[in-house]
Amino acid sequence: MKKTDLAKNDAKKLMNKMAQGATGFGNAASAGVDKREQRKRDQALGLVPFAVKLNGELVKRLHALATERGTDLNTVVAEVLAKGLDN
Repeated sequence: MKKTDLAKNDAKKLMNKMAQGATGFGNAASAGVDKREQRKRDQALGLVPFAVKLNGELVKRLHALATERGTDLNTVVAEVLAKGLDN
């Protein structure tokens, strides 16, 4: 690769990061944390990634409940699962 190609790639990466910052996903507080740091924090809290596929309506209800409570989706899902398993 030429030096100009490397500079062009770096500029593209920077532009993408800036664009994601304006419309980024996730919590505003965790926007500055990279994935590796977040993974370490989650592990320290005993959190384990757990991917599932859910019905779209159920996901909408979970999002609405999280918004209503002012918490994140992970907390709401954990509470709902714990209540369901305790019954």
